[in-house]
Amino acid sequence: MLAAKLGSSAKSLETLYQRVKEFPFDSERKRMSVIVSHQGGRLICTKGAPDVLMEHCSYVLWDGKVVPFTSTLKRKCAEAGEAMAGSALRVLGLAYKDVRPAEKVETEDDAEQGLVFIGLAGMIDPPRREVKDAIATCRRAGIKTVMITGDHQLTAEAIAGQLGIMSRGAVSVTGKQLEEMTDEELEKRADDISVYARVSPEHKLRIVKALQRRGHTVAMTGDGVNDAPAIKAADIGIAMGITGTDVSKEASALVLSDDNFSTIVAAIEEGRGIYENIRKFIRYLLASNVGEIMVMFLAMMAGLPLPLVPIQILWVNLVTDGLPAMALGVDQAEKDLMQQKPRQAKENIFARRLGWKIISRGILIGLCTLGAFWITLVAEGNDPQGLMTAQTVAFATLVMAQLIHVFDCRSSRSIFHRNPFQNKYLVLAVLSSLLLMVGVLYIEALQPIFKTVPIGFREWCLVFVAAGIPTFIMGIGSVLGKTKRKPAGKWPLGPQTVSR
Repeated sequence: MLAAKLGSSAKSLETLYQRVKEFPFDSERKRMSVIVSHQGGRLICTKGAPDVLMEHCSYVLWDGKVVPFTSTLKRKCAEAGEAMAGSALRVLGLAYKDVRPAEKVETEDDAEQGLVFIGLAGMIDPPRREVKDAIATCRRAGIKTVMITGDHQLTAEAIAGQLGIMSRGAVSVTGKQLEEMTDEELEKRADDISVYARVSPEHKLRIVKALQRRGHTVAMTGDGVNDAPAIKAADIGIAMGITGTDVSKEASALVLSDDNFSTIVAAIEEGRGIYENIRKFIRYLLASNVGEIMVMFLAMMAGLPLPLVPIQILWVNLVTDGLPAMALGVDQAEKDLMQQKPRQAKENIFARRLGWKIISRGILIGLCTLGAFWITLVAEGNDPQGLMTAQTVAFATLVMAQLIHVFDCRSSRSIFHRNPFQNKYLVLAVLSSLLLMVGVLYIEALQPIFKTVPIGFREWCLVFVAAGIPTFIMGIGSVLGKTKRKPAGKWPLGPQTVSR
C-alpha cells in the first residue's frame, strides 16, 4: 500500500526484485526479512517493530545519505515513532542491507545485522464502529475488557483510550516490564492493568493464569498458532473464524465466524438469556407441582375428601403445565439483562432466592386451591354432586393459579414489571390451556371422563379470586422487601481478555 502511494505498482516491483529467501515474521523477533535479487546483486529488506529493529541497524538513511546510526539519531527516530504511536498509528520500522556477492546469509541473525534504517511507516487500523459500544456494554454487565497486543505501548494506549478500555486508575505494561515481574507481582497488579503491549505468546499465557489465580473467569481471543496455549488455558478460548489458524480453532471453545468482538458480547447476552429462561422454566414447573402436592397433602391431613381426581392431575401436568413451560423457554430477555452482575461460576440453579420463590408460591397455590375447594364443599354439601362441584372448582382454581403464575415467572420482580403480551408464544399457550380447561368443564362428552360439572358465575368469581391471591401476596411481598437487583459491580466474575 505504501509503495502504491509512492507510485510503484506490485507488478513493477516484482519485475525489479525477485524474492530469493524469506525469514517470516516471528512474535519473538518482532520483525521479518526477505532477500531479493536486484541488478545482479542481492538485497535484504526488513520490517518490524521500530524499537526492536533499530537495535539491529548500524546505519541510517539521513538526508539522502547513509550515515552511522548514532544514539542521537536513534533518539530522534524513536521520538518520531512515539509521536506516531500516540496518534493511534501502528508503526513499522523499515531497513535494508546490500549483500556482498561472497557473503552467505543462512539465518535470521546473518541477515538482520548491520542494517541501514530507512524510516517509519504509520498505518491506521481503526476499530470497528460497534466495538466501542460493545465494550461499554461489557462494562455495564460487570465484564472487564483487557487489550493484549504486540503493538507499541503508546499505540495500544491510544486505541484503548478511544474504545474506553483504559478507565480511571488503569495502567498499561509492556512485555519487557512483564519479564521483570514475578508471577506473584503480576497476580497482585493484574486487576489494575488494562493494556499489555509488546507481548509474546508466553506473556499471554502468564496473564491468563495470573487472572485465573485472582479468581476471575477469563475469555481469551486469538488467531495465531502461538496464541493456542493461552486460548487453551483460558476458561473460554475464542478463535477467529476468518483469520484464525486451524491450531487456534482446535484449541478454542468458541469460534467467531465474523471475527467481530461484538459477536462475543451478543453471545454473552444470549447465554445469559438462555440461563434465565431455564430458571423460569424450573420456577414455573416446580412451583406448580409443589402446589398440586400441597393441595392433596393438606386435604388428607385435614380429613377432607380428595380435591382432585387422578385424571384431573394428569390433565394439569400434561396440558396446563406443558405448553406454558415450553413457551417460557423461548421468552425474551429482560431489558436490563446486560446491566446485571455476572453470576458466580459455581452458583446453584436455585440461588438468588429461586428456591424460596418456588416453595412459597407452591404453598400459596396449594392453600388457595384447597380454600376454594373447602368453601364450595361447605356451600354445595358433601353429597356426590356437591363433591364433584367442589372438585371442579379446585381443578379450575389450580389451573388458573398456574396460568397467572406463568406470567409472574417472566421477571424476578413482579408480574407487572413486564408486558404480559410481549411473549406471543406464551399468550397462545395460555389461551390454549384455558380453552382446553373450559372444554373439559362444558363439553358433555368430556365431563364423565374428567369428573367435572359446569360451574356458574358465582363459582367462577371464587376461582378468579382464589387464583389471584398468590400473585397479590407475592407482589406485596416484593414491594415491601424491595427485592430489586443490584447494579453490576466491578467485574466480580472476572475480565474478558482481548488479544489484538
